[in-house]
Parts: sequence; C-alpha cells; structure tokens
Amino acid sequence: MIRKFDFLIIGSGVAGMSYALKVAQSGKGKVALICKTTIDEANTDKAQGGVASVTNLKVDNFEKHIHDTMVAGDYISDPAAVEQVVKNAPDGIADLVKWGVNFDKNEAGEFDLHREGGHSEFRILHHADDTGHEIQQGLIRAVRADKRITVLENHFAVEIITQHHLEKEVNRHMTDIECYGAYVLDPDTQKIDTFLSRVTLMATGGTGAVYATTTNPNIATGDGIAMVYRAKGIVKDMEFVQFHPTALYNPSERHPAYLITEAMRGYGGILRLPNGEEFMQKYDKRLSLAPRDIVARAIDKEMKIHGIDHVCLDVTHKDPEETKHHFPNIYAKCLSIGIDITKQYIPVVPCAHYMCGGIKVDLNACSTINRLYAVGECSCTGLHGGNRLASNSLIEAVVYADKAAEHSIAHIDEYSFNDQVPEWNDEGTMTNEEKVLIAQDMKEVGQIMSNYVGIVRSDLRLHRAWTRLDIIYEETEELFKRVKASKDICELRNMVNVGYLITRQAIERKESRGLHYTVDYPKHAYDQK
Repeated sequence: MIRKFDFLIIGSGVAGMSYALKVAQSGKGKVALICKTTIDEANTDKAQGGVASVTNLKVDNFEKHIHDTMVAGDYISDPAAVEQVVKNAPDGIADLVKWGVNFDKNEAGEFDLHREGGHSEFRILHHADDTGHEIQQGLIRAVRADKRITVLENHFAVEIITQHHLEKEVNRHMTDIECYGAYVLDPDTQKIDTFLSRVTLMATGGTGAVYATTTNPNIATGDGIAMVYRAKGIVKDMEFVQFHPTALYNPSERHPAYLITEAMRGYGGILRLPNGEEFMQKYDKRLSLAPRDIVARAIDKEMKIHGIDHVCLDVTHKDPEETKHHFPNIYAKCLSIGIDITKQYIPVVPCAHYMCGGIKVDLNACSTINRLYAVGECSCTGLHGGNRLASNSLIEAVVYADKAAEHSIAHIDEYSFNDQVPEWNDEGTMTNEEKVLIAQDMKEVGQIMSNYVGIVRSDLRLHRAWTRLDIIYEETEELFKRVKASKDICELRNMVNVGYLITRQAIERKESRGLHYTVDYPKHAYDQK
C-alpha cells in the first residue's frame, strides 16, 4: 500500500508535535504524525523537572544561560546552537502556553522558577514535578484538535527511503542523498506500507533502552538514529550518554526506572551515604548541585568504594508540607514502596537517561540527507556538547522544531513525490523460537552496554563491548533477511546499531571529556581505576 503526505513526521514527543502544529498551520499540504505506540508514550512524558528559559530579567539574562550551557557541555557545545536556543527560548515558552501547556505560577502571577544543577539562576519553568506530562498532554490536545494532522498510532517506521531503494549507490560522503519517505509497519495488516513524502522529520527520541536500566520508556531504542545511520546520514557525539544521577533505587522496577528530578536537589536535597555521611564536597565545590556528569561519577565512585548498591537523597530537613506540594508525584511514588520522603532518605542510583549526540543537523535542523530534518533527542544540534545542562532538552526541541518548520515550509514547493520507489518485499516467516532469540539478544545488548559502556569506561571494556555487539549484529542481520519484519526484530537491529555507534565513538575519543570518562585517559582528580 502506498500513502502520500507532504509532511511525514516520525515520532510524537514535544519535537514531533511542535513541528506538526507549525507546518499544519502553513496550509502547505497534508501532515502525518507516526507514533511507534500511542501518542502519549514518549520521553517527553517522563520529564519531571521542567524547561529552562531566561524569564526573570531582574537577575537573569541570556549571557548567563549561554555561559552555564557551555560550562556544562565542557566547551564542546556549538556556540551558535547555544545562542539560538537560549535567545529563542522565551518565544518557545510562549508557543507552549499558546498550545495549552500550564506552568506553575507564584502568588504574584509570575512563573514559579526552580533552579537545577549547573544553572547559576532560577530559570526552570515547571508544572509540579510532572512537567513533561503536562507538555505532552497539552500538545496532544492541540494536535487532536487540528484536523489537518493525521495521527497514526502503533505504526513503526522500519527504514527511511533514499536513492538506495532505487538501486543507486549511496555512501556517507555523498552530499545529494535524498529522503523520499519511509517504509512503515501497519499494526492491523502486519504489512509494511510505503509512505511517500516531500519532507520528512525524524523525532524518534532517545536511546536509553539500549542500557539494562534507564529512566526512558521501553520504546527508546534509538530507531531514528539507526535508520539515518543505515541510510548513510552522519551521526555524531554518540559517546556522550547522560546518566541521571538520581533514579529511584528499586530493584523490582528497572526498566524504566523512576526518575527523582534534579529539581529536588535544587530545592535543597543533599546527597548522602546510607549512614548519613555527605560526600559531594570531595568532588565539586557546587556539592549536590554540580552538573550531572560530575554527580553521577561521584555516586558511582562512592558505591564502588563502599560496596553499596545505592546512595541517598535527603530532604528530611525541609518543610514536609512544602515538599509534598512541590513534589506530589515523587512523594506518592516513594510512599508506595514504603518510603516517606519527609522522614526518610530516598535511595538513588545513576541510570541511563539522555543521549546528547545523534543525527547531525544544522541550525535549521537539516540533516546531511536532503529533505530530512531531525529534532529533539534523536538529533545532535551541538547545544549539549559533552553534557546536557538540566532542562535544556525540552526547549531545544521546541526551538528547533520551529526552525525546521520555517525552513521546510519555505522549501517544500521545490520537492515532489518520488513515484519510482518500490514497495517493500515482505517475504519471510517468524517462529516463536526466533522471538525468544530476539528477546535474549535485546537483554544481552543491555547488559553489554551497562557493563562495558557505562558511566566509567576503559579501552578494554569498550573493545569487549565492540566484539560482543559485532556477533549480535551479524546474527541479527542474518535473521532480519529471512524473516518477516516485525517491531521486535526492527528494534533489536536499531539497538545493536546504536550500541555500536556509542561504543565506536567512545573508542575514538582519546580523552575524558564531559559525559565520556575513561580510566585510560583520566582528566579528573578522582581517577576511578
């Protein structure tokens, strides 16, 4: 089956929906929003802390936000990308409010701003402790109300379509690769349909599910990054995987792990060992409000020194009612497992959280493949550099969605549908035994990545990961060629591709920088050999 849409959007988080709303308003053509599962399941929905934007001009300014972002990124960030996001953030906030997103306000009617690690001022807009959920729901309502947007839930994009599918040679050095749409698995027919488009946007989110424990939903298997890499697009900075320092330690709930927002440390939470001893003073003068990479490595170090499986976050010294008011969901979640955070420490552990790298894009969100844009966590804009500053990601998605919309609306009339694209060959069968193999390989990828390509790395661990991933890659590609394509086998392919990219680019970086810390090239005083 062949379907045609002028704008094809793959992914339904804040990036995909912001873009959809913008291009739909242009009247330039039909818009399709493809969701891997349901429209409400996305990394956006899990974000607790908030959105960073300079709002209180009495004490804050763009220069401070830019400086904080560059420092957190270990000065690898692209200054132009940083300036673009920071200076356009207020307009992005205005768009979110216009679309129905509510941010908490104080008694004076001004935004109730939080402060998080790495920020020099209070500039985090939030909605209690479920900001991402509020943004997701607000955008869903706006998208559902716009009849120009066709929402296709439980549709899985298998591959993007390029000249390669027209039996033409494509390589990573070419500058004229074009995207003509995507092959998409229909859940009802179990057939792979051909979606032709004039413009395609990749907004598939992150890669956390390639690790054994992550705060991301299970769908975060790096699909967009893997598809673009296979299509010979450029992918960069994949070694910079952000581990959130404080996921709730709950062995019975590993995937996804429950996030304890950084705003809780901004609120005054103190990191301690289970015996009550503070430890951050050994690692950074900013103590518990140091950037995430420093805090995560410090926790990892303390766990190894003391042979413990978690540390603790303490807010027992804060007013109990204020804590419940600011963090109602965290309070309820912890209470459900027998922890009253107003009286007891919260057990926390670092967990795979955010991918700073991804599909390389320019200031207009254009990838290295023509007619293909990438926005949100699957993209690498250069904003985050070596480490993402807390709460910069949601606003990055909104700002770059706007830039992508503006650019694609201006150029879409230059493109036409490519009717020469062949339909997908769906020969093959799948047995229950093969499903078991896929499930086992997925589990093994997670173990390899967590054990060898985690918070602290070494050349030995990275090469061991490479060797093991290569075996799984060969087995998976062989299986993919002889079975009918399914969501499971496609996700496994993508996970292996993403694991390989993280590992390879980690091997290539011969230094400790930002989130990439290796004992073979230590930069920090607290060498963790």
